Parts: sequence; structure tokens; C-alpha cells
Amino acid sequence: MWTISKNKDWDYLKENFDWVSRMENVHQDPRHHAEGNVAIHTQMVLNALDSLPGFQNLLPQEQEILWASALLHDVEKYNTTVLEADGSITAHGHARKGAMKTRQILYREIATPFPIREQIVGLVRHHGLPLWLLEKPDPLKVLVKASYEVNTEWLALLARADALGRYCQDQEDLLYRIDCFEEYCRERSCWGAAKTFHSSHARMYYLAKENSPVDYVPFQEPEAEVVLLSGLPGAGKDNYLQKHLSEMPQISLDNIRREKRISPTDKKANGRVIQEAKEMAKGLLRKKKGFVWNATNITSQMRSQLIELFTSYGAKVRIVYIEVPYQTLQGQNTKREEMVPGNVIEHLIDKLEVPAAWEAHEVKYIIR
Repeated sequence: MWTISKNKDWDYLKENFDWVSRMENVHQDPRHHAEGNVAIHTQMVLNALDSLPGFQNLLPQEQEILWASALLHDVEKYNTTVLEADGSITAHGHARKGAMKTRQILYREIATPFPIREQIVGLVRHHGLPLWLLEKPDPLKVLVKASYEVNTEWLALLARADALGRYCQDQEDLLYRIDCFEEYCRERSCWGAAKTFHSSHARMYYLAKENSPVDYVPFQEPEAEVVLLSGLPGAGKDNYLQKHLSEMPQISLDNIRREKRISPTDKKANGRVIQEAKEMAKGLLRKKKGFVWNATNITSQMRSQLIELFTSYGAKVRIVYIEVPYQTLQGQNTKREEMVPGNVIEHLIDKLEVPAAWEAHEVKYIIR
């Protein structure tokens, strides 16, 4: 059974993990966290989680996942906490950055099975969602996406422990918001499971179109398929392509760079490379021909721009995400004909956003 640490004594955690020890130096706004710094709050959250009947009823591995998520949920308040001009203390963006930091820790430092790691990442990323979901402009769409990234039942448990693990005047209101979140999830068929749709095309249509009914079934089906490869350099994308997708036309940013003798670090020239690749893609899409887009595609922003382009031509999009362990990645990179500098690899790991299951018609994870 995987665990982030068999020894859960706080002093042990503080001595062995720098990201735990620095929590003591992160202050919080006393209006919302009168208990004190992030270290005190995190310990209170862990204790509150242990006492929840819903947590006690989970399987041991599920408990370990939630426990690790509670330990890490505020890990990036260290880099996001700001003392505002009015004297208040804020930590805007700590959940998003905390999810990125969590992935880095569980990839580089603590070997973690992929599905466990990404569930913890999702819990850290969305730990505040149960408090604020119903204030979103389109709460159902936000919930649908979250349901593909995280177990919403576990998310509610984490949010409840987070609310109980603090001293604040609005604690009763926070717990009421979590109750509302739970009921909303049940009503919308997102409680502990991803929202189901008539087809993947119906899901993609709903998520892409404003004011689209969640149960709408589009009449026209996709006419061609685009495979979007995603993964760090050295993960094995080219090898996978040769073994499984060699019969499909390929658009490769690396190939275009080689033909034009453009360095991957030349940002200005790389803009032209991407534009040329997009024109090639449009030509194939107009002919209703599928193809493979071969590049790293490690950020959600880059993938969303490409997927929007492909689907605008009526294509089905399949993301194939490929990952190998950290040590293996370093070894495979050194064997590449064009080895990527180590500092560049580390920078890309810091930027990595694993594709979410809702991003495309199909998302396949190849984890070696």
C-alpha cells in the first residue's frame, strides 16, 4: 500500500520534508484562521479528518490518499501569501500552485503510482471548491469538469476537515456550504463519480458551448480523428507513435524545426514553427483526414488552443499522455539524438499539467 509517510508524527514530517517545515513560517489572516500559521492549521485539519465517520469508513489506501491531500492542501501558501495594504493576509492562487507543487513532489521526491498521485493533485487543486461552487457563474459546468479530476465525495471530506481544522467565526456557514455542495453533487449525478453523457461528443459539446443543456445530444458526429500526443521530452512519444500510430499522417514540431534548422530555444522562430504546423493541420482537416500532432503539449493552455482548432473542423480528438518514472526519464533523455538540457527538463516538469479526462473525446494514459 502506498503512503506518503509511514511515520505520521509531525516532528518527523517536519524534519524529513522541507515543504512541511516551512509551514511554520506562513502566517494566515486571523479572521479566517485564528489558530495561527499553516503548520498549526494543517495539523488541525489532519486531526479533524481522522475523526470524520466518512473518512473512517474508507478503505486503508483511500484513507492514505486523503491524508496526503490534507497534508499538502496548503503547501503553496508559502509562495502565495501576501500582506495586503489594509493589513489583511491573502494567498490567492495557492490551490492551483499547490496542485502543481504536489505533482512535482510526488513525481520527483516520493515515488507515487500515477492514479494515486493525480487524485491527490486533484484534491489539492479543488479543495476550496465545495465552499465556492454555487457562487460560480456556471456551477454545473465547473462541477462536471471537477468530477472528471477528483472523487467529489472525498473532496467534500477534505473540505469539511479544512473547515473544522480552524478557528473562525463563520465556521457554521462553511459547513453549510459543504452540505449544499454534497446535495448539489447528488442532484447532478456527480457524487463520487464523473458525470455521464450520451457520448464523448455530447460531453465535449456541452463543455465547449455556452448555455448548452447538459443532456443535449449533437446531431452531427466527428468525421476525422486527431491524436494529440502529450508528455515530457524523453518519455517515449516517438516510440509510441512508431509502434501504434505509424499509419497516420504526422505533424511534428521537432521535424519542422530540423527542416528549417531552428533551435527549440528560439522562441520567436518557434512561433513560426507552430503556425506552419497549424496550417498543415488545417489542410488535412479540410480533407476530413486524421493525423497525429506530435509535440510535448504539457500545459492545458496549449492543448486547449489546439483542441479548439481541431474540433472547429469537426474532428474527434484523442489525447495520448505518456509518462515514465523520474529516474527513467532522465536516463532516456540522455540517449536521445538531441538530448534536452537537464535544467530544461526540470523546468518542463515544473510546468507539467497532466491532461484531464474531460479535455478531449478520449484521453489515454500510457504510464510505464
